[in-house]
Amino acid sequence: MRLISFILFTFFANMLLAQNPSIKVLDTDFSKGRLQNEQSITLSDAAKFHGHLCDGLVVGFLGLKETLYKLYTDSVIDRTNTRIVSKPSPCLTDIAIYLTGARYQFNTFYVSDSLNYLFIVQRIDNETTYGVKLRSGLKPLAIDSLGRLATKGELDACGLDDLKKLETKFSEFLLSKNTEEIFIIEEIKKFKWKPNLKNDFIKTDILNKKLKNCLPK
Repeated sequence: MRLISFILFTFFANMLLAQNPSIKVLDTDFSKGRLQNEQSITLSDAAKFHGHLCDGLVVGFLGLKETLYKLYTDSVIDRTNTRIVSKPSPCLTDIAIYLTGARYQFNTFYVSDSLNYLFIVQRIDNETTYGVKLRSGLKPLAIDSLGRLATKGELDACGLDDLKKLETKFSEFLLSKNTEEIFIIEEIKKFKWKPNLKNDFIKTDILNKKLKNCLPK
């Protein structure tokens, strides 16, 4: 039964990447270049950067895609003109810097655990700012409850597999919906950029890296 579940999980994970939503961005064309390099970034690109595909990465990709297109209704998304504040989740912070081009060392990215949103994104040239969050009631409660156990090291190998399946099913659900059904995106007036520079958040996606695999039954 465990082996069949693993095969099904692998099949559905591949299906998620096959859907592969993308976002078009604008960057400079070399190290000292002009702003004229248009390119597309896909969900599978983001998964390679982050290290794996997961529900947090899907949430972040879809939420930021919708928000960035609101900021740049008049043009391609300019990654040289965007800054962002993110919740401290490893998935959310990685997708934040990857899609926006924002970086801590250039004062265009910081992390806060006190946000009312997943992200706050600002267009630098006109200071238009949006906050984005997941609509309540969409995410299965079991994902967070099992996730808390995994963070504390209290979930066994088979329990981790169960959590992974739940996250995969949630990702499938998100990718099947229109983004307006998933997210609340609100304009934030007079947002002040005040970097909160901390580096002591826990990277939760590596805490169980030495746990052995669940044995098939």
